[in-house]
Amino acid sequence: MSSHREAPAISKDPVADNTDTYAFVSPDDPGTVTIISNYLPLEAPFGGPNFFEFGDDVRYEIHIDNDADGVPEITYEFKFETEVRNPDTFLYNTGPIASIASANWNRRQFYSVTRIEGGKRHLLARHLACPPCNIGPASTPHYAKLAEQAVHHIAKGHTVFAGQRLEGFYVDLGAIFDLGDLRPFQNLHIAGMAAAHAVNASHDFSVHSIALKVPKHELTKNGSTPTNAMRQNAVIGVWAAASRRRSVIREPGKGQSHESGGWVQVSRLGNPLFNEVIVAMGDKDRWNAISAADDGQFLHYVQHPELASLLPVLYPGVFPKLAALKAPRADLVAILLTGIPSGIVPGFQNYTGPRHADQLRLNMAIPPAKQPKAIGLIGGDAAGFPNGRRVFDDVVSVELRAIAGATYPLVDKAYKPDAAASLLTDGLGPGDARYLSRFPYLGTPKSGYQTKSLAA
Repeated sequence: MSSHREAPAISKDPVADNTDTYAFVSPDDPGTVTIISNYLPLEAPFGGPNFFEFGDDVRYEIHIDNDADGVPEITYEFKFETEVRNPDTFLYNTGPIASIASANWNRRQFYSVTRIEGGKRHLLARHLACPPCNIGPASTPHYAKLAEQAVHHIAKGHTVFAGQRLEGFYVDLGAIFDLGDLRPFQNLHIAGMAAAHAVNASHDFSVHSIALKVPKHELTKNGSTPTNAMRQNAVIGVWAAASRRRSVIREPGKGQSHESGGWVQVSRLGNPLFNEVIVAMGDKDRWNAISAADDGQFLHYVQHPELASLLPVLYPGVFPKLAALKAPRADLVAILLTGIPSGIVPGFQNYTGPRHADQLRLNMAIPPAKQPKAIGLIGGDAAGFPNGRRVFDDVVSVELRAIAGATYPLVDKAYKPDAAASLLTDGLGPGDARYLSRFPYLGTPKSGYQTKSLAA
């Protein structure tokens, strides 16, 4: 789920594949918003000798819509450049890497950050260093401190990091894509297996993250810092994307290629799950290529999600009320495409208007929770998903329950969900050691050396 290998074309191009997007009020710096866009799904720790990195030929983008039209008013653009010190060695590093400036690190990456607003481009920083990947105790002996050196404070109060991070998204991929099996409840599944503990498929894997911390007033339409959660100015829409040049010419016999033409979007991501499960296979590649403002053409997938019709079949007798629910799912449209209007959840809204667009909608006037709940808004924690998305939010459980009908009473008080709807989960939680309490919040990636033996 989320957006790991979510569409046929982009699954063959992982360096440009958005995996997760996060947007939340920074818990340790509540005057700011942190936005994180991840790429390169399911990086194994043992990635040598050519360790994972961003694509020099990819343009990475974070978009912000602050006037509810589905079109970005602000875009942050990231471009990467790889520098090789010694092309005559096969080694990524020729000794321990004690700092991001170490002469022992042979293949380094740098990047620029450009803010685009009102058609004007403003270069915020250039030649910012990424950290290396976490190789092992001999090569990267103090990796956490090494990665901290790649946190850069740049123009207009922005903070940025780009590099490898521990995968924050937890999901039992092996079970869920085996005919929607949820191990804690698989005794009720048509496969008839005994209930079992969940398996986190992304455990110990990494991603490449672009993390950006921005003062709130830099994101609003009028340059103010919102304090009233019921005002439209408090809400922004956030999504990320990746683009490639229109054409590539490969030179025979040289191992080189040249790119030309304009930039073409090949991947995007707002809400987790949207393209992965909501959009049908025949439309997935097209969805990745279009603007969020054009998502109205996919409305029918949200109003009548296929998974909602499959759950009663896969779990016979468990979801009779869901099976009988034939009305368009206005609750899912609000969660995924418009934001939740005021008057639905007391004291809360993240509505951006009737324009259908897949975005994370964040109400910046809602402060970080003192006692966060991983199931976010449906658990009474208004600072969590679907109000933006924090790195530890249990989006799998939230979206399973929503699709199963747990949120439909928000738009039809006469509807009584099946008892199972509010219990659905793949059986996983965020864990205690996967995240940082400070920017960039995603945890320290595991090294290849730390890979556990599978031997008996």
